[in-house]
Amino acid sequence: MSATFYQYPICSTCRKAAAVLRALDVEFESIDLVETPPSVETLRTIHERSGLDIRKLFNVSGQSYRAGGFRDRLPSMSVDEALEALAADGKLIKRPILVAGDRVIVGFDEAAYRELAGG
Repeated sequence: MSATFYQYPICSTCRKAAAVLRALDVEFESIDLVETPPSVETLRTIHERSGLDIRKLFNVSGQSYRAGGFRDRLPSMSVDEALEALAADGKLIKRPILVAGDRVIVGFDEAAYRELAGG
């Protein structure tokens, strides 16, 4: 199985998730969310495939979220506006995100990774 792994390299949770993927022999392309944030189109696909509310794609504990006032702004934002905000600042994006085919896992979920890898 091959996957795309959106992460922030200095994030300890992302490093732990990558280690689990390697232990499960999952081949993945790693993309730094901060250096190369996904496009609006890519984020739209991630959002649709994840089945999650758009708010679940936001890193609610991050500085960008707090500084941007997203706690107050997000409830009244359209999906398009939210996707544009995420694409403009990779630190706003909940991490890591694993995309494998039609499956998307937002945040680190070791059990879901193991299931995805067939283990």
